[in-house]
Amino acid sequence: MENLSYSYQSKLNQGGFTLIELVIVIITLGILAAVAIPKFADMTETSKKTATKKEMLALKRAITGNAEAIAGGRYIDRGFEGDVGFVPSQLLDLTAKPGTVSVYNKLTSLGWNGPYIDNTENSYLTDSWGNSYIYDTGNRRLISINGLDSIIVNF
Repeated sequence: MENLSYSYQSKLNQGGFTLIELVIVIITLGILAAVAIPKFADMTETSKKTATKKEMLALKRAITGNAEAIAGGRYIDRGFEGDVGFVPSQLLDLTAKPGTVSVYNKLTSLGWNGPYIDNTENSYLTDSWGNSYIYDTGNRRLISINGLDSIIVNF
């Protein structure tokens, strides 16, 4: 019985962390968080810009096609403009045939041959920040504006 009391007492005398040690750890974690959070915010902003640029280039390709895609001496990725003869009046025309445009004719290679872009939940209409693209057919450009920044893709 005496040995049992001794081992119980020795376990009670074993210490854990002191309050000062815990405070030092909490302060250190706070400093690390204060340094890391702005870095992660910058990474998020950069990834949004990259994703928006990538999507805008995909929209440009859907509108004008890819002049480098040739098979058998013919363009195989002509885009909306190459198939129809003019740029779409709105971005929605890339996924649904406008009423004023004829159906694609294989003999003449003219007419709406879409959809030209993936239309999942109409996500192609907005940038990574959720803002609608500005589609300027007169100046042949697509614009994304977020705060003071803007991304412009000419087509």
